[in-house]
Amino acid sequence: MDFRLSREHKDIKSAAKEFAEGVFTDHAEEFDQNETFDEGIWKKACELGFVGVWIKEEYEGMGMGFFENCLITEEFFVVDPGIALAIGTTCFGSEIIQNSATEEQKKTYLTPLVKGEARMGTAITEPDAGSDTAAAATTAIREGDEYVINGSKMFITNGIRGKFVLVFAQTNPENPDRHKRHSFILVETDRKGYEATKLHGKLGIRASETTEISLSNVRVPVSNLIGQEENGFKQLMNFFNQTRCYVAAQGVGIARSALEETIKHSKQRYAFGAPIASLQATQFKIAEMYTRIQASRAMTYEAAWKVDHGEIDHGLIAAAKWYSGRTAVECADIALQMYGGYGYMADYKVQRIYRDAKITEIYEGTTDIEKIIIARSLLR
Repeated sequence: MDFRLSREHKDIKSAAKEFAEGVFTDHAEEFDQNETFDEGIWKKACELGFVGVWIKEEYEGMGMGFFENCLITEEFFVVDPGIALAIGTTCFGSEIIQNSATEEQKKTYLTPLVKGEARMGTAITEPDAGSDTAAAATTAIREGDEYVINGSKMFITNGIRGKFVLVFAQTNPENPDRHKRHSFILVETDRKGYEATKLHGKLGIRASETTEISLSNVRVPVSNLIGQEENGFKQLMNFFNQTRCYVAAQGVGIARSALEETIKHSKQRYAFGAPIASLQATQFKIAEMYTRIQASRAMTYEAAWKVDHGEIDHGLIAAAKWYSGRTAVECADIALQMYGGYGYMADYKVQRIYRDAKITEIYEGTTDIEKIIIARSLLR
């Protein structure tokens, strides 16, 4: 077993780090304060091949894997989670298209994503259906050659900026098996009856657009169905096994950023006549942060590598996502505590790290959901 990254992987990490440090840093505070984002940054990331790296070459993607995406994600999130997420989620849901769509759908919808010509989102969560995704009540009833979609979605990324979204909706609401009621249907955002409203006042990741979506008698052709009817829940679970690897990498990146800020501050901040880095209590905290990060990264890398090689380890993926998210939150807390009163001020990056970290314990499966998955994978 070789734990060393290949030359290609080192080059990917280096390029991602260089791009993020050269572009994100000057805009991070502005985008966070104003809840804005510069589309030019996303387009540049597409040009450099950082977006949708798992999309196959026949659709003009890089044809890499989820492991490589984790390498990029970690480096981006070290510099700024908000901008990193605004870039990374522009093709959120393309995994479902690549896994399940027809060849014509793949060519139509995947290529514009990697070329920076379109963004997309995936509408799953509803006001009354969060962790219990099978409870999603939005319906897509077939009428002739069309689906008529009605319902609402909450906390959806790219609901406004996206050219299209994948909607998780009930196509067979009477099926006694609640896990066979849903399907994924592609909805272009310019269709009549589609409305999206931007949500303001998020705790963190403010550069990334989050919306509430209303679907009122939205009509789309039956050809917009992705995969088979009643297969939506299965598609969703497969999707989560991929996206949870990304979130784990996000947690590693945020934790790394917290550690870097802590080390820098502890060398510069004096107390009792010496840098606080010389205090044993500080050293213990730094050691704890480093250890948690190493453990999180090891699980994340293994989980993503297995996905790329066709081995879906549900328990490991959930463990990587849960532990990396917890590591991000704990390291951010330590970093802010180390800064003391200064860390509570907007002038310092550490307060933004603290706010951004929490989302990694919420989206793509909450901490409790991940623990349930881990336990069930062991007890089955």
